[in-house]
Amino acid sequence: MLLVAGSIHWEHVLITGLGILVSLVSTMHVLLHKKETRAAIGWIGLIWLSPILGSVVYVLLGINRIERKARALRRDRPSVHKLDPEGYTDSLLLERLGPERDHLVTLARLGFAATGRQLLGGNHVKLLDGGDETYPAMVRQIDRAKWSITLLTYIFRNDEAGVLVADALSKARDRGVEIRILIDGLGSVHEGAPIVEHLRRLGLTVALFIPTLRPDWMRYANLRNHRKVMIIDGHVGFTGGMNILDDFLSKPGAIHGVHARDTHFEISGPVVTTLQQSFADDWAFSTEEVLDGELWFPQHHPSEGQTIARIVVDGPDMEDDPLAAVLFGALAVARSSVSIVTPYFIPDPPLSAALISAVQRGVKVEIFLPQKNNHPIVQWAGIPLLEPLLEAGCRVLLLPPPFDHSKLMVVDDAWSFLGSANWDPRSLVLNFELNVECYDPDLADEINRSLEDRRRRARELSLESLRSRSLLLQLRDNLARLFSPYL
Repeated sequence: MLLVAGSIHWEHVLITGLGILVSLVSTMHVLLHKKETRAAIGWIGLIWLSPILGSVVYVLLGINRIERKARALRRDRPSVHKLDPEGYTDSLLLERLGPERDHLVTLARLGFAATGRQLLGGNHVKLLDGGDETYPAMVRQIDRAKWSITLLTYIFRNDEAGVLVADALSKARDRGVEIRILIDGLGSVHEGAPIVEHLRRLGLTVALFIPTLRPDWMRYANLRNHRKVMIIDGHVGFTGGMNILDDFLSKPGAIHGVHARDTHFEISGPVVTTLQQSFADDWAFSTEEVLDGELWFPQHHPSEGQTIARIVVDGPDMEDDPLAAVLFGALAVARSSVSIVTPYFIPDPPLSAALISAVQRGVKVEIFLPQKNNHPIVQWAGIPLLEPLLEAGCRVLLLPPPFDHSKLMVVDDAWSFLGSANWDPRSLVLNFELNVECYDPDLADEINRSLEDRRRRARELSLESLRSRSLLLQLRDNLARLFSPYL
């Protein structure tokens, strides 16, 4: 009996010792590799509060292996063809913006330092409001394609919108157009109705970014490609916040005629080449096929408009954080107004401080958020973070249904930031994202008109109503806030 008891005792000691050893090793890895303090504290807390299990979760979701894989792949393959058009100079930028906006020249310099990319002039950017405008515009350009089409999206669903685009792509392929389609591995099975096999049956070349069901990719399961890009013949591009699914189409019986609202953009001009470069990098990462040459990168890019633009790509494979750098820079140089539209808003302390600083300098800051989010926990986690912003004088405008999935930012009625990134840790830390910064008062005015429509429908959130929530709701929201680094 004593022997059995002793055996059980030593088994407990061994298990406890193993748990401590694993937690120590995991903690050392966190300390050495996690630069963001809140994330490091969160992971260390999980590791020690849930011995073994916490370490397993960290190994699966917390370690950024994709950075090493991406860099290794870039070393092993030839460089993607790069068109190097002449960048816009400070004087030309100032001529377009006017002397009253000379402070935005500083933001342009910061953008170059953060991204390594020049501003490119001669672009035309057209706002597309909702799926009823976006998907037909995509199909029109697909129908005009002569040589090549590349498409990257997070979600491509086998529904009305998905079939509409798929059929157009199939017809283009029958005409001899070369097509490459890249879909995020998780987004490809979003809410069922996967379209990948349907696309392959149509004879289209499709790849998944980090397939979630392949064992060799499971280590990267928490790192998703959230970019939305389509390029036609290397000359016309689409980007913004919209996936390919019929949630954004007007439908009889849906709330206010649509399930959800989003904003996308059709772009022509030299900046489209950089959209293609971004796609080519993601395609090479996923398939090791290098897209190069005139078929994908035509040399001649005529001037199409007056928008001066630059793409900002960000992801866990990059050492710096260009997306965050541009956001901070825009808030720092703003003089009169900042308008933000985002479906998911969980700013970290530095970003909140930047918003508060802008307000304290006399800048009018307004933040448009959905009144009811499609991810309740994300909404709950963000509510406590609104209180200091409201105290400082930020306006928070709650948008009634339909759920607004748009990602927009306008500064001083001249600088616009549009693309796939949300104001949350997932977009700013984990996801592969792509935004476009545009220096163009006319485009900013067009976006502002769409914001005025939102402003008329919105309900302003007051500090009093936020503070008057029941104790139960406050506890729920602050509990969700603890998980904000992982949402």
